[in-house]
Amino acid sequence: MSEEIREEAQVRPRALEQLDLPKPMSYWRQVWWRFSKDKIGLASAGIIVIVVLLSALAPWISPYATDYGPVGNRLANPFSEGHILGTDEQGRDMVTRLLHGGRNSLIAGVMPVFIAFTIGTLVGIIAGFAGSNLNTLIMRIVDIFYAFPAILLAIAIAGALGPGLSNTLIALSVVYTPRVIRIAESVTVQAKGFDFVEAARASGASDIHIIRSHILPNVLSPVLVYNSTLVSISILAAAGLGFLGLGISAPHAEWGRMLNDLRQSIYVNTWVPILPGVAIFITAMAFNLVSDAVRDAMDVRL
Repeated sequence: MSEEIREEAQVRPRALEQLDLPKPMSYWRQVWWRFSKDKIGLASAGIIVIVVLLSALAPWISPYATDYGPVGNRLANPFSEGHILGTDEQGRDMVTRLLHGGRNSLIAGVMPVFIAFTIGTLVGIIAGFAGSNLNTLIMRIVDIFYAFPAILLAIAIAGALGPGLSNTLIALSVVYTPRVIRIAESVTVQAKGFDFVEAARASGASDIHIIRSHILPNVLSPVLVYNSTLVSISILAAAGLGFLGLGISAPHAEWGRMLNDLRQSIYVNTWVPILPGVAIFITAMAFNLVSDAVRDAMDVRL
């Protein structure tokens, strides 16, 4: 009987070794695995990659000059000879204008969110971790910015600074940073009350070590999810500033400004004026769907 038990004990580990049991995944691997299962999110991410590549390679793949075209060929219909998407009100090729406009539109839409993420996360963590009077001071300043509607505040700042890409970045960054600060501060206040933070403080760890090793990893996930939702909003806001003449100055291409320049031409040529709007819609929608997929993917229960 003892020999049978010994043989069975030897067989069981071998059988367990042969089983294809899944290995536990880290948090970010779980996020990627969940995101890869979202077909709509993957398709939207593919659209974003295509738009980014086409915009980045615009100087090399554009068929014509971006700021010059024969006036005699103005408002040519799509699929006309030499112009697959037609020409604008000055005879400039629409493919070229859309490619170069995409570069400026993406910069104006994505960079403010990145700036707000960097500054807002840092200031929010400092406010939440320090507490006391510093927290009160920072959050009351944030409340002042919340008193104004976001788009109206962006228009006011851009109008005061004047048109230009740099001023658009400043205006949108000022609008979005207080919102990121509030998210980061709220999460930091929750995180610093966790037991492992108290244990690290009791063990003599410095504040910088606690923030870097314990607070920051807990703050990044919700802040990243929130910032992913801001990208599509920022692209629409940048296009709105361009449409109002507060964005990039002529003759540089930008989708919002192109809409403004072509709005009077809609009675002459219906298809060409809507192309910048279609580009804005597709890009903003793709970023919005990706942000939804990222939010769902990062909602992992450990």
